[in-house]
Amino acid sequence: MATTSGTRDAAALLVRATPVLFVLIWATGFVVAKYAAPYAEPLSFLLVRYAGVVVLMLVLALVARARWPRGRAIGHLAVAGIGIQAGYLGGVWGAVAAGMPAGVAALVVNLQPVLTAVVAGLTGARLGRVQVAGLALGFLGVVLVVSSKLTTVGITATTLGLTTMALLTITIGTLYQKRFCPEFDLRTGQVVQFTASILVTLPFAFAFESFRLDWTPQLIGALSWSVLVLTGGGISLLFLMLRRGAAAQVTSYFYLVPGITALLALVMFGETLGWFAVVGMVVAVLGVALATRAAPPTPQPPQ
Repeated sequence: MATTSGTRDAAALLVRATPVLFVLIWATGFVVAKYAAPYAEPLSFLLVRYAGVVVLMLVLALVARARWPRGRAIGHLAVAGIGIQAGYLGGVWGAVAAGMPAGVAALVVNLQPVLTAVVAGLTGARLGRVQVAGLALGFLGVVLVVSSKLTTVGITATTLGLTTMALLTITIGTLYQKRFCPEFDLRTGQVVQFTASILVTLPFAFAFESFRLDWTPQLIGALSWSVLVLTGGGISLLFLMLRRGAAAQVTSYFYLVPGITALLALVMFGETLGWFAVVGMVVAVLGVALATRAAPPTPQPPQ
């Protein structure tokens, strides 16, 4: 009995710790992108990363004799994976490689909870005054952060466009996965998702890059962290949280990421944020927190 109780307590502790671990791991993704940028072109790096994940998850799936998706499930997983992996990672890595500060990139794409609330409103869910106020504050926060960097190198139409694309694709991919394929084996499912991401990314890499990879210790370290920790840990934790909670509840954890990312970027790269940017981050965090609060129930018609 004591063993059973201890197992349950450990399992409960792991569940409570999942969001914290996810946020800490996810925040490193922007720093890794900045760290690897001098040694590899972004899409070329991502292709190697995707291939590494496919090999890793394929080996794990074969050893465990995991169940493989069939029929429409394969297509649904591929579509969700293209949004969550190829579109999101391609946008973020492309923006950071083009010079966008890691902290700013993190802030823009981590407004995903605001966009999720907007999509919910467009599909008929009721948004209360608190949620509307949160959306306005979130937008104001982005404006403040961007305005403080307009005269610096790295904030351009290209980098903002890439981060906006990343924001849109991960939001759509997350909602799509929650709707059409919430339950799947994490090993075989990620083989499908990252294979689809390779097929989508490869033509763009051929068109815009020369497949330059300087196999320095820094690049090898960034690649290893990306495959084993960011994907093996971060993406898997995200999928586990999506199984247990609504998409809006899960994505609300993203608003914790920008502050951690900015701190890491400050320590590792000496990036600075002006007072407008600091205020903007605070306002954006408040806005996202308000926008993702539970909306009042939708009134039901009389019976």
